[in-house]
Amino acid sequence: MSLTKSVSPVFLRLIVVLSLLLPATADAQNRAKVERQFQSWLEQSIWPEARRKGVSRKTFDAAFDGVALNWKLPDLTPPGQPATTPKRQRQAEFGAPSRYFRPNSVQGATRIGKEMAKRHAKTLARVEAQTGVPGRIILAIWGRESGYGRVDIPHNVFEVLGTKGFMSSRKGYFTDELIAALQIAEAGHAPGSVMKSSWAGALGQPQFMPSSFLKYAADGDGDGRADIWRSEADTIASIGHYLARHGWIKGRDWGFEVKVPASVSCALEGPDQGRPITSWEAMGITRVSGRPFPAHERDQVGYLLMPAGRHGPGFVVTPNFYVLKDYNMSDLYALFVGHVGDRIQYNVGDFSARWGQIDAMYRSEIAAMQRVLERAGHDVGGADGLPGFKTRRSIGRWQESNGQNATCFPDNSLIKRLAK
Repeated sequence: MSLTKSVSPVFLRLIVVLSLLLPATADAQNRAKVERQFQSWLEQSIWPEARRKGVSRKTFDAAFDGVALNWKLPDLTPPGQPATTPKRQRQAEFGAPSRYFRPNSVQGATRIGKEMAKRHAKTLARVEAQTGVPGRIILAIWGRESGYGRVDIPHNVFEVLGTKGFMSSRKGYFTDELIAALQIAEAGHAPGSVMKSSWAGALGQPQFMPSSFLKYAADGDGDGRADIWRSEADTIASIGHYLARHGWIKGRDWGFEVKVPASVSCALEGPDQGRPITSWEAMGITRVSGRPFPAHERDQVGYLLMPAGRHGPGFVVTPNFYVLKDYNMSDLYALFVGHVGDRIQYNVGDFSARWGQIDAMYRSEIAAMQRVLERAGHDVGGADGLPGFKTRRSIGRWQESNGQNATCFPDNSLIKRLAK
């Protein structure tokens, strides 16, 4: 007699259901165990260090009241499991630089920025006088980071940093940031319920990591606190203070869009290849506007920037451009901020040069190309699948040494040739 005839259909269905539930039950039990370990870690490791840094028990308990691990965050390795590296996402597509400058993003940041410039004119003028940082630059960063405070910042910072400090690949870094967040709460800059962060733990409207908050957050409205979550004046003052402390040079611009003649190698790009702007002029580089460079800038050092190589606009930038990169290490981020700032104050339009067509490429393909260039002796800045300035100029140098016209940007034909 067969098993199916000797066992009732209802019982068979029950067995199937139970077999499906067992993995979920085991996973729930494992997670419950890890949650208990997390609470022990908070008490045994975090509390003593927080107390040493001046955090009271009241503040500590309030911060972690109801806080549990957030299992949805990326790059987590629970205790007892082998350490994993973040997924490489082999099929992650490389985003063309033009995507960073989508019309809706640029125009929206400009339009609201102009409104904010009028609304906060006195605060912006005062902060500019104190720090030397132009109000238009502060506004553009504010717009990029949080949409002038209109973008939802949903996460509990203690949940995020607690989770990452307990079980991420950068435990030490996030543990230090967690202690810094507790110090912020202790100082009373904002109630714990207001201390919202991004999924990475960046705080408030300027998106400061807690350690940056402790160094650079400023009181812009005179109430004795630096409330970057609810106070627009504090947000403006904090961004200005951050840039000033990172070396913003008062009176200098961030940069200028230029025409780069074919006789000037795109491999001359980079902050370590600066020269007086008069030297770039002597090489044939001119502003797209047709106007001369400002007189006070011409004898100062400028740097060639070609974020898409020969496939997009070129710029001569100042040291202030690299101060913007201290806020976010992306060339395109700094360029967006400078460009939107100019649109807010000077009503300029789009870049004169258009972004050219970029081949569809995977980041894994670009990373493989970078590794080939590294083996050939080039410093590409790391095989991360992102063509930063070191990769761009390495491509240009390789092309020039192989008798090709330098484009200083990856494409499919170059990737195939280097793969041989």
